[in-house]
Amino acid sequence: MSSKSSVAGKVILIAGGGKNLGGLLSRDFAAQGAKLAIHYNSDSSETEALETLSDVLAAGAEGFLFKGDLTQISNITKFFDQTIRKFGGIDIAINTVGKVLKKPFSETTEAEYDSMSDINSKIAYFFMQEAGKKLNDGGKICTIVTSLLAAYTGLYSTYAGMKAPVEHFTRSASKEFGARGISVTAVAPGPMDTPFFYGQESDDAVAYHKSASALSGLTDIKDIAPLVEFLVTDGWWITGQTIFANGGYTTR
Repeated sequence: MSSKSSVAGKVILIAGGGKNLGGLLSRDFAAQGAKLAIHYNSDSSETEALETLSDVLAAGAEGFLFKGDLTQISNITKFFDQTIRKFGGIDIAINTVGKVLKKPFSETTEAEYDSMSDINSKIAYFFMQEAGKKLNDGGKICTIVTSLLAAYTGLYSTYAGMKAPVEHFTRSASKEFGARGISVTAVAPGPMDTPFFYGQESDDAVAYHKSASALSGLTDIKDIAPLVEFLVTDGWWITGQTIFANGGYTTR
């Protein structure tokens, strides 16, 4: 059985690990002595990724950055392979990548649909596939989805709709990879207080989202990181599940 202290010396690969929730996870795991493979997408997020890596190294941990558009599936393969070449293997793979689009159903273009599908669903599928092929036995896989999967709402058809398949990907992968001791989970936060959220929302909508949770306020990444960390350590016996962590924003 795993424990939090056991991440010391473990290799943790994080897609979207350079900023926001992924950046916090990178820093937390570095403080526990893990080795970090940190992905970021493009030049626009490079400064934050470099700051994250600097903090990881300052904590005395090993780490490196991988830049790439993961909708090009070859980049997912390259990310895993580069990590194995550098560290010898991979123990934990976490995917925080996502994109929000808030738009009426009737106005969504084919290009927007394709982009949302690629980023929120296709990446998740092939990330899990690569992890299933290349993680060490006893490895852990975790994907960030959204609490909108349990919401009755409009305007997020492509966001929630393209995250929805990840629930089944999680179930299927957990069943197929379980014989090797690999657990597979998904975490569904509520609207998180990060730049990822605000770009799509009006002031009125932000006020609504803040008031909608039973515990009041937006989801803080500091409340999600410990859950992800638990699921890939002590909580490894939870597998095939999507965990809703949103302060009572939505529930099933």
